[in-house]
Amino acid sequence: MKKKTKLLVVDDEDIVREALCDWLSSVGYKVLTAKCAAEALRIIKQKKVKIMIADLIMPGMNGIELMKKARTVVPTISTVIITAHGTIQTAISAMREGAYDYIEKPFCPEKVELLIRNLVEHHNLVEENITLRRKIEDRYSFEGIIAKSPKMIKIFQLIKTVAPTSATVLITGESGTGKEVVARAIHHQSQRHNKPFIVTSCAALPETLLESELFGYEKGSFTGAAERRNGKFEAADKGTLFLDEIGEIDANTQVHLLRALEEKKITRVGSNEETQVDVRIIAATNKNIRTIIEQGKFREDLYYRLNVVAVELPPLRHRREDILPLAEHFLKKYAKENDRPVRSFSPEVVEFMLNCPWRGNARELENMVERGVILSKDKTITLAELPQELTGPAPANGRTLGALERNHILKVLEETGGNIAGTAKILGIHRMTLYNKLKKYSIDVNILDTQCRSY
Repeated sequence: MKKKTKLLVVDDEDIVREALCDWLSSVGYKVLTAKCAAEALRIIKQKKVKIMIADLIMPGMNGIELMKKARTVVPTISTVIITAHGTIQTAISAMREGAYDYIEKPFCPEKVELLIRNLVEHHNLVEENITLRRKIEDRYSFEGIIAKSPKMIKIFQLIKTVAPTSATVLITGESGTGKEVVARAIHHQSQRHNKPFIVTSCAALPETLLESELFGYEKGSFTGAAERRNGKFEAADKGTLFLDEIGEIDANTQVHLLRALEEKKITRVGSNEETQVDVRIIAATNKNIRTIIEQGKFREDLYYRLNVVAVELPPLRHRREDILPLAEHFLKKYAKENDRPVRSFSPEVVEFMLNCPWRGNARELENMVERGVILSKDKTITLAELPQELTGPAPANGRTLGALERNHILKVLEETGGNIAGTAKILGIHRMTLYNKLKKYSIDVNILDTQCRSY
């Protein structure tokens, strides 16, 4: 073997410890030894041992207790318990506690060697799986954003580029696409990452309160202003201020916001004193700002100040490669939070998720998965646990996915003007798969194409 696998043998009997050391060393393992649990724990901590053979009965701390303690030092450590005749039942109990296996005295060298070889292979496989899972998570995750679609990878790259600068960013996208998550990612990648990240929803406050919320107010400046209060700008000084639903702010607040962006100064409500602030602004909206400008409801000069760098988040239905990674992420999250044994989705649920239009985007998907985790009676989420408003009322034959999929395909075909390649791309499937589905659902593309062109 290229690199000797490191083993730790723990036994208070010298003859047993030395015999195991000799046998295992002779077949290529690097063997460390310890006379007691305390010595073993020191070695595990110093040498990062990942495979241990420990006697069940030892003075002070027995093998099972040692195994549990060892896991607090090296969580992935694998343990084989040494047991004498008459303590087999206890050894079996040790396996229930997480031991890989047990060996019984007196030893048969060939059996010991085979057991350890199998354990090493098992342990290496477990570590390879952990490493692979981390690589996959790293590939699909960036600052809390789970995605693998080309569109989102480009956004990851844009975040990395813009984050270290002081540029103002405008994030656009439908509700539920993750605008705040992207804003946090920009902040965490910036030089301001150890300073405050302050969130304000411009739609959550009436016009009369939004200005005082952002810029603060002096005592007595209006009814209820019992004391002086700093606003969000001062709270975010040296950090980042995230203005969600920026399209909702009133004309008067727009003027003050524009001035704050241009001069880096704010004035509290009821005061004439200017306060210098160093704040990076990230704004977000689910509205078309251009349309609001044309309607005379949003200042064009403020739009240009906010839109130094634009980040447009695509809806989930336009990046279907991200649906399953997101769903798996939410599944693990809510199974852990609710201490539920749910580990997977049924094939029908997977098909449903891939074909659902997800008008509420990632937020809707998250809510659905959370519900499924809580209601599931098994380790797998089935269609029965999904909300009926998504799946629709079940007809007598119980088939709901076909109608849903057919309607969704028709909807996307209509959006693309009957373009097969474009439809297949949006659906995230191969063109031949789409042709098969068209045939399955008796959709006449020629008629549809003519209808789409006639509008």
